[in-house]
Amino acid sequence: MGRYVVRRLLQMIPVFIGATFIIFMMMYALPGDPIRALWGERAPDEAQMAAMKEDLGLDQPILKQYWDYLTGLLQGDFGTQIASRREVIDVIADALPATVRLTVLAFLITACLGVAMGLLAGLRAGGKTDRVVLFVTLLLTSVPVFVIGYLYQTYFGVRWGWVKPNVQDSEAWDQLLLPALVLASLSLAYVARLTRTSIAENKRADYMRTARAKGLSPTRAVRVHLLRNSLIPVVTFLGVDLGNLFAGAIVTEGIFNIHGIGRAVYTALTSREGATVVGIVSFIILIYLVVTLLVDLLYAVLDPRIRYA
Repeated sequence: MGRYVVRRLLQMIPVFIGATFIIFMMMYALPGDPIRALWGERAPDEAQMAAMKEDLGLDQPILKQYWDYLTGLLQGDFGTQIASRREVIDVIADALPATVRLTVLAFLITACLGVAMGLLAGLRAGGKTDRVVLFVTLLLTSVPVFVIGYLYQTYFGVRWGWVKPNVQDSEAWDQLLLPALVLASLSLAYVARLTRTSIAENKRADYMRTARAKGLSPTRAVRVHLLRNSLIPVVTFLGVDLGNLFAGAIVTEGIFNIHGIGRAVYTALTSREGATVVGIVSFIILIYLVVTLLVDLLYAVLDPRIRYA
């Protein structure tokens, strides 16, 4: 197990470098001068512009800029904003708690509700419950998230008044429930369908017939044997989807006025703060890689046949 973890950690290095290199080039190799944009319609001060570029390292070749950024990451330096000269790590620290709460809530909704729906549909494949679940999940995958968000906001928040249409306090879990449901809608549908397919296939497997022949109750056979083996592909999807929920929060946070990571990325894009975008995306890439490793290690818990050398 230890050798496998070390090998996976070494494999993460080129992945992280490649991903950060792509996003760095997309932000800094784009046409336009972010320093010049600070002056707006006014005539810029060339001497001041040159001093700012030198101070921020923007006068260096693009590959040298990336190397400086990469070495800075090793010291916990995610860059500095151009306009405010604020450290990007401080921006992340301010925005991260709201996004973490939203993502955790959306992840719990996806995992719990999605698996429950898939389990009910898979155990009753071809029945009425199965058809209802398939219809609901098809509807969720067909409608864009921003449309679902505005519909939920309009009906649940404005017309019926069940919840507040906008999040006024990102620390209040009850106000994050509706945005989390919107954020989780697409992932929930995929998890439900994936669980349903896996349950429907595995319930006809030999080990299930053996379990019933040994006299195990249907509930115990499902809980101990069927569900455990059927969750392996679901866990894979959930691990990958955690990073997608972080990235997808930009739309949900915009709809419900949540000041989180997604809102910070959107603000940085509109103001051409490339350092902020690159820093936040690098942070999300790190989370994504760590979660992927943890999911791989969780396989051995779900299926004792899996061993890592």
